Amino acid sequence: MRDLVNTHEWKALQSHFEVIRDSHMRDLFTEDPDRFNKFSVSACDVLLDYSKNRITSESLDLLVALAEACDVKAEVQRMYAGERINSTEDRSVLHTALRLPKTESLVVYGEDVVEQIHAVSDHANAFVNKVRNKEWTGYTGKPITDIVNIGIGGSDLGPLMVCEALKPWQQKDLNFHFVSNVDGSHIAEVINQVDMQTTLFIIASKTFTTQETLANARSARSAFLTSDAAEKDIAKHFVAVSTNAEAVSAFGIDTNNMFRFWDWVGGRYSLWSSIGLSIRLSVGNENYDALLDGAYQMDRHFAEADYKQNIPVLLALLGVWYGNFFNARSHAIEPYDQYLHRFAAYLQQLDMESNGKRVQIDGSEINYKTGPVIWGEPGTNGQHAFFQLIHQGTDMIPADFIAPIKSQNAIGNHHEMLLANFFAQTEALMTGKTLQQAESELRDKGIEEAQIAALAPHKVFEGNRPTNTIMVNELTPKALGSLIAMYEHKVFVQGKIWGVNSFDQWGVELGKQLATAILGEMQSGKVGVHDSSTSGLLEHYLKSQSK
Repeated sequence: MRDLVNTHEWKALQSHFEVIRDSHMRDLFTEDPDRFNKFSVSACDVLLDYSKNRITSESLDLLVALAEACDVKAEVQRMYAGERINSTEDRSVLHTALRLPKTESLVVYGEDVVEQIHAVSDHANAFVNKVRNKEWTGYTGKPITDIVNIGIGGSDLGPLMVCEALKPWQQKDLNFHFVSNVDGSHIAEVINQVDMQTTLFIIASKTFTTQETLANARSARSAFLTSDAAEKDIAKHFVAVSTNAEAVSAFGIDTNNMFRFWDWVGGRYSLWSSIGLSIRLSVGNENYDALLDGAYQMDRHFAEADYKQNIPVLLALLGVWYGNFFNARSHAIEPYDQYLHRFAAYLQQLDMESNGKRVQIDGSEINYKTGPVIWGEPGTNGQHAFFQLIHQGTDMIPADFIAPIKSQNAIGNHHEMLLANFFAQTEALMTGKTLQQAESELRDKGIEEAQIAALAPHKVFEGNRPTNTIMVNELTPKALGSLIAMYEHKVFVQGKIWGVNSFDQWGVELGKQLATAILGEMQSGKVGVHDSSTSGLLEHYLKSQSK
């Protein structure tokens, strides 16, 4: 692999960083009042204003040169063409194909995957229409009122986030529940809320062997059968999103109600596949298609736009700039829209599972920082919680601020208040407040000089904290599709620059392996060979259980 830190482009950025590192954005805006026009771009109903970043035109040129040297465009073409860029699992990466219109064609290893995708889509469409139109009924003839999606990871985070984000489009006589945690409290609370005669369970597991998902599915099945239902009734109340027809059938699910997807669909990219069945049921096929279309439009923009006008590329390069040169170790996501309250959680998996890697694709150890910690909460809640750290803490934390221009709920002046905070926070993070300004404000209030000297330092805001401002006209299904695809491609570009495989997740395997062994020990009551801490904890648990 390339020795990234010793490339000409990286060294040029390092030299430039030494020059610009202490520059303040206040001064950059004073020197160039046209920064907004220079450092903003619109595409796919998304406006990105990245002018409140610690960059100049030279910074942008050097970052773009890095992307070009890493040949990002060639890797994009390889992904879109279905080449096996997920080398550690020898798989194609084709979530972008899931968004292709029926009129297009993509032949991968002799098969037209678009034809396959739309065949499965048609199957899902027909099922969704039956449920939403009350033609699909439970075993007592009553229509479905509650839908429970049982999955974990991408089989939960994506569908849950989208269903929450698009709640204004949800069919009002259907209630949606999502169960992911193997903690029995999660499935128990949902079971207590629903009527088994009118509940449909979606079991979302590619292999139909995922431990947590199957445990929850079996508990749901058991609860169903302890009501008045019989084994034969399972087929009316359980469907599967899987590839394992044998296991699905053994569970009691009619394989005609098994919705297929493929090994080239990664979990964190799977909401565009049959894993999105709960989304379809919630918002309807037409709105789900609009979600796909928004992502498709962003796919085209990403593949075709010049780097300096390419929203995902720009976001990726800014992330590299802060993570690798300013040593920023986290990135905050601040959606100023309550419907996006699960967006940060969704992006945590997308980003950290993709680029939280310590070796390059060839297995060589990395000597620079890769993926950041992703976190955040909706505004304005975050302002009254962790914004103190972002404004006055010792760490620089870059942040994305996301908002729609138009609210789905025009109540009083709520949305104006929300957006006033949205605009104000990025301005405050950029400008800050000097000691002189703090002292002047206190003097204007008539405070004595001794108190001013004691209090003023606490009211100083360094500013110079970078933010991206991302706006859409309205949080529609299409706009949401564009936003999600934008972040997918951002993560991809960063992975390409860092030389990691953004599409595997071996880091989740070791804990699973050990948990399987420990579960057997807990059930047998015999502790195996572990370190003293793990052995001590297991023995403490077993003794407590015996009491």
